[in-house]
Amino acid sequence: MNAYDIPAEPFSLSEEIKKSRFITLLAHTDGLDEARAFVQQIKRQHPAARHHCWAFVAGAPDDSQQLGFSDDGEPSGTAGKPILAQLMGSHIGEITAVVVRYYGGIMLGTGGLVKAYGGGVQQALRLLPRRVKVPMLTFSLICDYGQLGEIERLVARFDGQVLNSEFLENITLTLALPHAQVAGFRKNLSDFSRGALQLVSFK
Repeated sequence: MNAYDIPAEPFSLSEEIKKSRFITLLAHTDGLDEARAFVQQIKRQHPAARHHCWAFVAGAPDDSQQLGFSDDGEPSGTAGKPILAQLMGSHIGEITAVVVRYYGGIMLGTGGLVKAYGGGVQQALRLLPRRVKVPMLTFSLICDYGQLGEIERLVARFDGQVLNSEFLENITLTLALPHAQVAGFRKNLSDFSRGALQLVSFK
């Protein structure tokens, strides 16, 4: 669960290859539902196109459970797989690519199709604006009023956030911490409270 790049904004690239028009569209899609919704959105935007070939890496770049691709009528292996290969090679997460083809009447052959679909995505990825996503884990923590100030300083020091505070007899905090910082935060929390305070993970 290390930090990884995701698309900062949607991006598109258009090129003509032997009279066929190829439009590559990239977007940030967090999860399978968003990825599939983006594919359907592009199909609605380009109803006259012959093919809408796509692939997605809908989670972290190394999450093999959230991959998908489709040749959408092109010869098997000539569109979806080359698109997916480019996405996986970029190490960008939460991304969907749809390549729309308006057929121009000239056959490209299998090698030409692989080059057209994979190459368009490769070019688009090179120009795609990116931002870094830091995966966060959520915890609950119960503390005394006198401990709150030090806990807030610890949260800030370890790049975390206080998501919610409930003030009753004690204070119940909901915290978000970067995955890589949890162990350090736990140790400092234990040292500060002499082992009295415990982070409780949200399931």
